[in-house]
Amino acid sequence: MAGVCVPWSGEACRLFLPIRRRLPVYSTVVSLALPISSSMIVDDNLGSFLEILPRDLRHRLLNDSRRNQLVEVIMDLGRPPEARYLGEPGGQYLRNIEVSMEELEDAQELVGEFGADNRAGIEGTLHRISAIRNRKGFVVGLTCRVGRAVSGHIDMIYDLLHYGKSILFVGRYLLLLLATLCCFISHFFDGGGLNRVLDHRPGVGKTTVLREIARLLSDEFQKRVVIIDTSNEIGGDGDIPHSAIGGARRMQVPKPSLQHKVMTEAVENHMPQVIIVDEIGTEAEALACRSIAERGVMLIGTAHGEQLQNIIKNPTLSDLIGGIETVTLGDEEARARRSQKSILERKAPPTFYFLIEMRERDYWIAHQTEKSVDMLLRGRNPMVEVRKRDEEFKVVIERWKSYDGQGI
Repeated sequence: MAGVCVPWSGEACRLFLPIRRRLPVYSTVVSLALPISSSMIVDDNLGSFLEILPRDLRHRLLNDSRRNQLVEVIMDLGRPPEARYLGEPGGQYLRNIEVSMEELEDAQELVGEFGADNRAGIEGTLHRISAIRNRKGFVVGLTCRVGRAVSGHIDMIYDLLHYGKSILFVGRYLLLLLATLCCFISHFFDGGGLNRVLDHRPGVGKTTVLREIARLLSDEFQKRVVIIDTSNEIGGDGDIPHSAIGGARRMQVPKPSLQHKVMTEAVENHMPQVIIVDEIGTEAEALACRSIAERGVMLIGTAHGEQLQNIIKNPTLSDLIGGIETVTLGDEEARARRSQKSILERKAPPTFYFLIEMRERDYWIAHQTEKSVDMLLRGRNPMVEVRKRDEEFKVVIERWKSYDGQGI
């Protein structure tokens, strides 16, 4: 049984061995501190972002004491421009004068070309500009979101990245970009590598995590990493990717509907050891993930969801966790299981070995996908690992917690 080496602040690694027990099972609590050398570095290229805004908005935001918490600026034709800040409900009008068509056209000239998904960027940055069009195709609204490259919390998953298999992240806490940087995933149960799917609702900050993982795997682990960047969110706009992804290579996708083809092309043409893909959402992409994983390539991906049960019930994405099929049991087997004759079972090994539910900014639930799926399909509560931060910013790990899908 493999142990896991977890770095403790100011000390050498301590080795934790997974414990296999029969019921009753008691949860174990371990408190971890980030190494003293850890620090969070934020690069937001805010100046480039403000350049696309009208001059009066630029001046106001430059002198705003909350500019470091700025999430996005909304510019809709015929309405006052609005700013939204991290951790604040709603938005705040930046002026009383309504946005004009000329201001929208000026902003469009300063950003890259809009793709089929109506998204564009500012070259050399991670900022994202999304357009709203009228029935004639003219832009009548812009959502200008600040993109920040944040590094310094990768220590939380450093040991997990050594394995080389799969993880799926699902999350319900709808904070934006910066809110999810900390307390990521960890070591888990017993050995075996890891493809990763970060599976959660939009806007949780998963893209920030992908950038940092790409940098770490390419620069420190010396892996051949290829990013499938459908909307240029991970590597930024322009032909030269942002430095936040380190030495990872980036393949751009002409249309979102072609993402699965570019994934396959990356494996066939460029011999990657790791593929990173954002927002797996179609059956073709799920099948491409399985094909890539079967070739021994490490996958790190994201998909929209809330909890493991959502992925199980989603016919499009269920293949990521092994797929679900109806099986008819014989009379003796049904009696032995004390179940109905027709039951649901997992039909194949999961594409992604682990699944992480991102419940809140500092509260995560870690599953071993195969075991948790099987237990849930049998109507039982799987054992999971809870990761959270205490008031001193230390990571507290609660192992072998019974999962009910709600209370933990």
